Amino acid sequence: MESHEIADLIKKDRSERTHQHFEGTFLDYLALVKQNPEIAQLAHQRIYNLIINAGVEVIKTEENPRLRRIYGNEILKKYKFFSNDFFGIDRTLMKIVRFFHAAAMHGEESRQVLYLVGPVGAGKSSIMEHLKRALETAPPIYTIKGCPIREEPLHLVPKHLRKEFMEILNIHIEGDLCPVCRYRLKNEYHGEYERIPIETVEFSIRSRKGIGVVAPVDPNNQDTSVLIGSVDISKMDLYAEDDPRVLSLNGAFNVGNRGIVEFIEVFKNEIEYLHTMITATQEKSIPSPGKGSMIYFDGVILAHSNEAEWNKFKSDHTNEAILDRIVKIEVPYCLELNEEIKIYQKMLRNSSFKAHIAPHTIEIASMFAILTRLSPSNKVDPLTKLKIYNGEEILEKGDTKKVDIMELREEAVREGMSGISTRFIMKALDNTLAESENNCINPLAVLESLVKSVKELSLSDEERKRYLVFLQDILRKEYNRILEIEVTKAFIHGYKEQAQDLFNNYLDHAEAYANKTKVKDGNTGEELEPDEKFLQSIEEQIGITGTAAKGFRQDVTAYMFYILRNGGVLDYNCYEPLKVAIEKKLTMSVRELSRVITQAKVRNKEQSEKFNSMVAEMKQNGYCDHCCNVVLKYAANNLWKD
Repeated sequence: MESHEIADLIKKDRSERTHQHFEGTFLDYLALVKQNPEIAQLAHQRIYNLIINAGVEVIKTEENPRLRRIYGNEILKKYKFFSNDFFGIDRTLMKIVRFFHAAAMHGEESRQVLYLVGPVGAGKSSIMEHLKRALETAPPIYTIKGCPIREEPLHLVPKHLRKEFMEILNIHIEGDLCPVCRYRLKNEYHGEYERIPIETVEFSIRSRKGIGVVAPVDPNNQDTSVLIGSVDISKMDLYAEDDPRVLSLNGAFNVGNRGIVEFIEVFKNEIEYLHTMITATQEKSIPSPGKGSMIYFDGVILAHSNEAEWNKFKSDHTNEAILDRIVKIEVPYCLELNEEIKIYQKMLRNSSFKAHIAPHTIEIASMFAILTRLSPSNKVDPLTKLKIYNGEEILEKGDTKKVDIMELREEAVREGMSGISTRFIMKALDNTLAESENNCINPLAVLESLVKSVKELSLSDEERKRYLVFLQDILRKEYNRILEIEVTKAFIHGYKEQAQDLFNNYLDHAEAYANKTKVKDGNTGEELEPDEKFLQSIEEQIGITGTAAKGFRQDVTAYMFYILRNGGVLDYNCYEPLKVAIEKKLTMSVRELSRVITQAKVRNKEQSEKFNSMVAEMKQNGYCDHCCNVVLKYAANNLWKD
């Protein structure tokens, strides 16, 4: 960007901000409210609008087979407000938006604390930060000029006139003037509230405007002034102790009025310190420092902590008053592989690492993270459960395995609330990147790094053993399976075409077999009997033999007609059992030659050409020279042993 472009950008921004700024009297403000009642909205409504106005995508799961397998017939809403930063916690985000929606309509939620609980690194703090940063980008709010808590100007309307004002302006008015503004109205403006100056102010985390943050306080040194402000001792000689001019309204609730007050690790504080929450929620007012009256508070109270602190807090029956004012929402770890991968891709994009990352590296690391978070089940093994939670079709003896995902969830209600955090995985990726001598990392290097990190973790022997089994046995075997398909695809020139040819041939012969008709030869036009040997060569790849073959062929034929009736496209990916069978058939057909080519120290001309062609295809698929060499050597030594 050239200097004149930068100058134009600065001028444009300054012009827009100047245009947004407003200064006028209360009467001027009322004219604006009459035109646009939304400028007088309360805090929960403001945040709800920020979320909704960014856009909502309603996903009908019945139209997406993969999502239907994960969510059933549930309607899924994806909020663009969260979409670039949060993955795999759509249900949690829907609950959060539901809270703001109810609160925006003045429901009971508008008088409750939104409390997020979950394991470390699940995203609780990030959600809070996202809401606070969004508030900073919100349009400025109108306030009484000079008000220490930037209150809503409509508080100036006397109680006896509010009904008429609300009818004329088509708005809802609630709340009272703070002690400072009440004093100024009486003594500076002699009750003429229509003359009081109004201005716009923006939200700011750093300047503590509309966003207050309360960190845990030492129990021996807790002072409620952090929450409600204090009396300025330096002014005590000038004014009486009940004079509003001695008040210093700079506590978190004063700062967060009309915006957000966030309590970090909320239950690390003593219960007495949290009593301000009780009136701030139910009565929407907070104590005034010193001897002043209660002060109206309009703000969103956000809180979060880990589960251990929540359990300890709720077990004490003396905390019932606060517990009754809390809407608890759990923020679990992501359990959906595709979404977990997106988390690390986002983190890597935001980092300064520029190393090349081989295909499946992030996938294998993500698999480990999710395996540690899953509860054991008698119905399926851990890797199968991971794939079911990712919406994948599971095959067993050539048929799609019928496992009810809802049943798996019901037998593990605490699932996702423990296990390895995203930070742990990210640190392992960082270490692998930092130790890479070739500026490239691959799944094998990441698996080694994860093994090393797990051995250093503070875990029980049983847990450590379980994690190492995931890494050294389950995931290594799974990577071998993935790599074998990858190398096969690279090895076979025109893999997709060959797979599609096998698929088309199988359909033709299976349909003829099922309908007891003949197959027409595409070249000669001759009508032939269905080739059962060919059909069997495909079916035996997924364990279908004997009488089971007849039913399988009928199923494939029926599914083919179903796809065609619904306007779908027939390709080798569309029917999972047949896709797996074809992939295995192709893998088997090249395994012998692959072994010779990858292991041969001296290759003949034909082998060299095939090897170079395979390497070129793998590089097309995302490998660099280094990681291609590493995985092919690994494949030669581990996939095709004699």
